[in-house]
Amino acid sequence: MTARFGSGSDALVLVAMATGARATPGAHRAAAEACAWIGRAVGLSHARLAEDIRAGRRGDLKSGLHRLTDRSLGKLRAGATEQGLDPEEYAATLRCLLVPADPKCRTRVFFGVGGGGLFRLRDGEWQDIEPSTAEQSGAPVMGYGSLPAAETPEGDRLTMDLGITTPPSPYEPAPRPPRDPFRFRASVARPGDTLLLCTAGLAEPLRGEPELSSHLAARWAPADPPGLAAFLADTQVRVKGYADDRTAAAVWET
Repeated sequence: MTARFGSGSDALVLVAMATGARATPGAHRAAAEACAWIGRAVGLSHARLAEDIRAGRRGDLKSGLHRLTDRSLGKLRAGATEQGLDPEEYAATLRCLLVPADPKCRTRVFFGVGGGGLFRLRDGEWQDIEPSTAEQSGAPVMGYGSLPAAETPEGDRLTMDLGITTPPSPYEPAPRPPRDPFRFRASVARPGDTLLLCTAGLAEPLRGEPELSSHLAARWAPADPPGLAAFLADTQVRVKGYADDRTAAAVWET
């Protein structure tokens, strides 16, 4: 989905792509709904988002877009429950790119949840700028990902972890698997860059097959972008061992 909110140099372009849960009925509907919800959310907040992007308020952008993403995916889960569907199956990954229309603003903002790729073609070389999970979290908290220590800061000794799994309480439901973390990156584009946002179907072979990355670098390095038919043909180049559906969007910087 591509949408433009606002007008003139204050406008904001949103590119959103989603992938439904694999091998589940209604996966395409869940993906479409995820894009529709985030489109509405960004549309209602586009003026503030555009202002924050121009002002370089990365902290405000990250927290605000995190809330909009959680709210949108929460509506998807609520809709699944209303339809009598399993929310874990009627779910989707969501990957978005915000591009200001203001030619003086070179900041490009990526955000979303779930696997895929964010790449930048600069000076003929691909750069993988997909934000890692570690970049999105704060300092480790005792008991939630920190390294074991002999004692707490207050001097209390810690019991040694013998690796024995604690049985679930009969009075509490079994814990759900953790959801994918929110991902965010704000990057500054240079003239001549090509920014590529894609789902895992293209990201995995682009990372794993040097021949594909070289082919696309040669095709997309020129300053003038290819036509729509040529772009679609490039994104569908066959790579042995990779057969997932592909969705991709690219921005050529002038």
